[in-house]
Amino acid sequence: MKINLALSHRFRRKLLSVAPSALLFLAAAASLSSQSQHRGVVRPLSDVRIEQDADSKCLEGALENGDPNTGPSTFILRAAPNCLVAWHYHTAEEQLIVVSGDVEAGMDGISPRVLQAGGFAMMPGKEKHWFSCKSKDSCLMFVTFDRAYDIFWVK
Repeated sequence: MKINLALSHRFRRKLLSVAPSALLFLAAAASLSSQSQHRGVVRPLSDVRIEQDADSKCLEGALENGDPNTGPSTFILRAAPNCLVAWHYHTAEEQLIVVSGDVEAGMDGISPRVLQAGGFAMMPGKEKHWFSCKSKDSCLMFVTFDRAYDIFWVK
C-alpha cells in the first residue's frame, strides 16, 4: 500500500510539472488548427464578381481576401476613364498596385505621378491622398489595407 501511495505521489508531481507545457502545446495546436482552416485563394480575374462601389460611382471593386471590418484586406478595383476618387484618408496603411491603365495618384507633400502596369503607391495611415484613372479604357488595380478598413473624405 505504501508503494502504491508513493508511486501515486510521484506520478502526480510529474504530471503537475508537465501540465503547463502540455497546456501551452495544446493552445498552440488549437491556434495552428484554426489557422489551417483558413483556405488559400486562387482565382482568375474572369471569376471575380466586381460590383459598384458605394462611395464613388465611377469605381467598382471586389474583396479578394481578408475581412475589412476586422483586419487586413485586399481589394481589386476597376475605375472608369476619368474617374476621380477625391481627397480622403484611411486609418490603415494603403498600398496600391496598378494592373492596367494610367492611374494618377497624389498625396500631401508628394507631387502627383501617373502610374502604369506595375506602378506602386503606399499611403501611410491617416495620410490624405487621391487617385484618378487617366486612361481612355478603365484602370485596374489591387489595393491592400494593413488593418480594418475605413474612409474619411476631406472637404
